Amino acid sequence: MTYLPYIVPALFVTAIAAVAYRGWHLYRRKRFIEEFEFPVYLRRKLREARPGITREHEDLVFDGLRQYFQACRIAGKRFVSMPSKAVDDAWHAYILSTRAYRGFCENAFGRFLHHTPAEAMKAPTIATEGIKRAWWLTCRLEKIDPKAPAALPLLFAVDERLGIADGYRYDLHCEPGGTGFCASGIGCASGCGGGGCCGDGGGDGGGDGGGGCGGD
Repeated sequence: MTYLPYIVPALFVTAIAAVAYRGWHLYRRKRFIEEFEFPVYLRRKLREARPGITREHEDLVFDGLRQYFQACRIAGKRFVSMPSKAVDDAWHAYILSTRAYRGFCENAFGRFLHHTPAEAMKAPTIATEGIKRAWWLTCRLEKIDPKAPAALPLLFAVDERLGIADGYRYDLHCEPGGTGFCASGIGCASGCGGGGCCGDGGGDGGGDGGGGCGGD
């Protein structure tokens, strides 16, 4: 007597269940980041790092941090640079609260996301792979065409909007002699390594294991 007619359907059902469970798990992480309330004490620490910042500006910074965390969730193992000095201040303050931050990471990423300092482009028109990936993913999150952007994603706009003296400024329409980095050249038209668009892994799932956006 052969059990093959019973084994094949059982394996198929198991595979479908595994895919469904993974999809639910990734969706739960997305929703967790969307709905997460950042600890109130982080606002105080941000004000200490950036004196004179308004409540409205604080909201923009934490919206930017939420956007960065969503980009890291989608990127999985791939490195995503932090393109904002102000948002990096909030991230750095959070990671110093080790226990609270570790709990957030477990729910949001399933691993600890290590911090790396904010990173600028190599030159006004030359972006690192991490910056390209941050650009591609944040554009996707805001439904902006990364190759022909009509606006800057928040994470790339926040430093200038807040008037951060030492912040990074990105120009949407680059002109000779401009003082900022050329954002319109970051997209895939500027060339991404590996033969594809940076961060273009398809879908909105991200990865479960390995290193984090902030290094490991």
